[in-house]
Amino acid sequence: MNKINFLVFSLFSIFILPTNVASENSTRKADINNPVNLIYANIIRAEKPRIIHLADSFLNLKPVTVTSFTSPRSAGGIHDYYSEATYWWPDPANPTGPYIRKDGLNNPENFDFHRQAISQLSWAVGTLTSAYLLTGKAIYAETAAKHLKAWFVNSETSMNPNFLYAQAIKGVNTGRGIGIIDGIPFIEVTKSVQVLENTSYLSKSDNETIHAWFKTFMNWLNTHQYGIDEMNAKNNHGTWWHAQVAAYAQFVGDKTILEKCQKHYTEILLPTQMAADGSLPLEIERTKPYSYSLFCLDGFATLTWILTDKEFNGWNFTLADGRGMQKGVDYIKPYVIDKNNWPFKKDISHWDEQPGRRPFMFFAAIIQQQPEWITIWEKCSADFPTDESLRNMPVKNPILWLGMKKPVKS
Repeated sequence: MNKINFLVFSLFSIFILPTNVASENSTRKADINNPVNLIYANIIRAEKPRIIHLADSFLNLKPVTVTSFTSPRSAGGIHDYYSEATYWWPDPANPTGPYIRKDGLNNPENFDFHRQAISQLSWAVGTLTSAYLLTGKAIYAETAAKHLKAWFVNSETSMNPNFLYAQAIKGVNTGRGIGIIDGIPFIEVTKSVQVLENTSYLSKSDNETIHAWFKTFMNWLNTHQYGIDEMNAKNNHGTWWHAQVAAYAQFVGDKTILEKCQKHYTEILLPTQMAADGSLPLEIERTKPYSYSLFCLDGFATLTWILTDKEFNGWNFTLADGRGMQKGVDYIKPYVIDKNNWPFKKDISHWDEQPGRRPFMFFAAIIQQQPEWITIWEKCSADFPTDESLRNMPVKNPILWLGMKKPVKS
């Protein structure tokens, strides 16, 4: 048995295959020639050096929560998340009046520390948890747990479970539903907790407190007008609202909310957002059509992966005219292989940073059993040269999505 086959055989003793893969491979888990097995092994081979190097850099990172930064412009308190609308600027014709919108242009003067803190939390915890799964070293899990406790358990540093003051606009409002998209990085936080809750690094009490936090947050997203507004958003905002809520529902075990998200995906999101050719017109009309198309497709891929169970295969679901995830990834494929073939206008900023290693690529590889998608994924950059690229890749850690039950034995 060669090295790669031995690795695959060993790895499958610690995997729980996602349902959408397991349904077709339940009798072939130990078949080392099964393409899915090789795809899993290739993802781990590609990720391990990068993950461990990055996790080591996070070991000395101190927890930074919303209480670490305050803004006098926030209508909330010290434990409330606050951010200011990304594309809104002072009006040259009325400098002291309400801000005006400039789509695609980030205002660097806006308060953005809380959004960056959530992004850092997710990146650090997700990477540290991945490193723990790949090595079994306690230091990675212990460090991840420190960040989780600071954000969700410690009463002095924790965040309130809502986004009442997210993406506020000076002179217009103190917060809005659109700001809920700032919470996408929490998705991989819940994936990390699902690993660590089975260890000694999170106590039963801490684990229960974190679950209660996300249950409260999920309920707020489903009942507050901001959440309802974002649920009904017709572009990537609506997609990512559902990806968030589905992730939190899966985390806390709320089947009713999962069924709601499934119904909305099949009856609202997919029919209204995807064109017959698999493109996403509402993203294409933006000033950054390429990156927004990738970002929204990531949201669809993440959502369908989460929603898939024994009764519903999210990825393989199609409308009567053939629209579905397969159509979407088939459409974008030639443009991630060579973005210079993109038939629409270039993004007005950060064009050179695209596409990056998108999550829809490794989801497609696993579900479609097509190693070519891992080859495409590997050829894309795994780096985040700016905060913009870091922000627009909220699902960063493939290892968290492989269903690993315990650390790999070295």
